[in-house]
Amino acid sequence: MSSTEIQSRADFSALRYAQCWEDADVLVAALEPNGRDCLSIGSAGDNSFALLARGANSVTAVEMNPAQVACIELRRAAYLHLEHEEYLELLGSRPCADRLAHYRKLRAHLPAAVRQVWDNGQAWARDGLGAAGKFEHYFRLFREWVLPLAHPRARVDALLASKTRAEREQFYQQQWNNRRWRVIFKVFFSRWLMGRLGRDPEFFKYVDGKVAERILDRARHALCELDPAQNPYLHWILRGTHGEVLPMALRRECFAPIRQAVAENRLRVVTASIEALVEAEPERMYDAFNLSDIFEYMSETAFRELLEKVVAVARQGARLAYWNMLAPRSRPAALAPRLQPLEELAASLLREDRAFFYARFVVEEVRG
Repeated sequence: MSSTEIQSRADFSALRYAQCWEDADVLVAALEPNGRDCLSIGSAGDNSFALLARGANSVTAVEMNPAQVACIELRRAAYLHLEHEEYLELLGSRPCADRLAHYRKLRAHLPAAVRQVWDNGQAWARDGLGAAGKFEHYFRLFREWVLPLAHPRARVDALLASKTRAEREQFYQQQWNNRRWRVIFKVFFSRWLMGRLGRDPEFFKYVDGKVAERILDRARHALCELDPAQNPYLHWILRGTHGEVLPMALRRECFAPIRQAVAENRLRVVTASIEALVEAEPERMYDAFNLSDIFEYMSETAFRELLEKVVAVARQGARLAYWNMLAPRSRPAALAPRLQPLEELAASLLREDRAFFYARFVVEEVRG
């Protein structure tokens, strides 16, 4: 069975992401999952559950990292056996004096391999499941040690308070975008530091240009054009919790639909690369594909080969959605007869994308 290119270059033994850092509202608007069979990159599971919340007929979450699979399986059990507020406490979206009490409710419902992951090193319970990944630890370093060099807590709170568009721009220019902020941002979100502390150096193999400056420009969009008060990803980065602002899969109105979908076995979790999965099940077809930002880590040749394999298991009218952070990837000319870019929709959704790391959002539809 095939493995993906990045598996041979980067370590996938540890938990890299304890949350999904792509905006689920943008994803579901692109894929329109109601009634569709979806193939979804697993990551921490949030966006796969969001597809179920919006009526997906089925979701196959494919994930090659066993630690990430353990993250998804713990969430699956939590939807079935915790109440909504308890789930938020387990994740760290709400304060909790004893998260391990919630975990003990779930433990008997977990596969042995998953129990082993969460039994070992239960320090994750201090800040919650949502803080347990390498990427979240990177943000914690930023929040606790770097951000205070530029902005006191009162100014962070002021940033996250609701304002009009004009007020946000004024606040950004006059109070937030000072020289110290720009300097520490460019250092902390540089290719070198983010590769070593947040992601993996190999994730930047196909990236050209200055990483931090591109992300800084997108951050300005998130702080001025969009409302920081309604941005759960920004809240977590700056405060270490979601508070009252939640990603889709965590919202109260989504909890019961997800619980029902999980109880009906409409979620399938597969430990494999996406290449291996589609090669092993060539007869299984899908209507929607959440491809996260996986093409960032591939050569253009590997990207084209994988996209061809994905299209081969796509039904007529199926939609693909994926993000470009820094490496440009979109439908190659060879697939033009089968894959139609939905450029206006994608550009419109990118303008609303609150997970502001990404330079481009791609939506494509299977035709012919």
